[in-house]
Amino acid sequence: MRGLVAAMAAISIVAAGLGAAAAQTPPRPVSTSNLRPMPDAPGKRAAELQGLDKVTARTQRFYAPVGQATRFGTLEITVADCLVNVPEAPPESVAYLTIVDNKPGQAAEKLFAGWMFASTPSLSALDHGVYDIRVLACTMAQGSAPPSSR
Repeated sequence: MRGLVAAMAAISIVAAGLGAAAAQTPPRPVSTSNLRPMPDAPGKRAAELQGLDKVTARTQRFYAPVGQATRFGTLEITVADCLVNVPEAPPESVAYLTIVDNKPGQAAEKLFAGWMFASTPSLSALDHGVYDIRVLACTMAQGSAPPSSR
């Protein structure tokens, strides 16, 4: 019994340490051998996202530039990085997103921070009662308009 308690305590200490380290910089996805940033080109690197408002059943595609906050309803979405597979590998886009809910009259609440994969949105998804956000692609946004607020 003592061994089980000691093992559980050790696991919680390691998990706490990993959580603190992850909060400092976006960690790389598990396998980055085939992933690379978008090539430099005119325009700004961005993640093409799709948002769903579950209350109105409306979906909207929009671009979230890397390093800038973008609003969708009460959510503020910040893309820290957006990577794509090399041309020789199967197509894949992956973006590191931080999503904060800014409900009026309430303190901001961090809902999600992590990598989202375009090919498998359910692997790492936002769990929210009103909104769904998914990554569609990494691209070069050229004059894209931010999504309209509700």
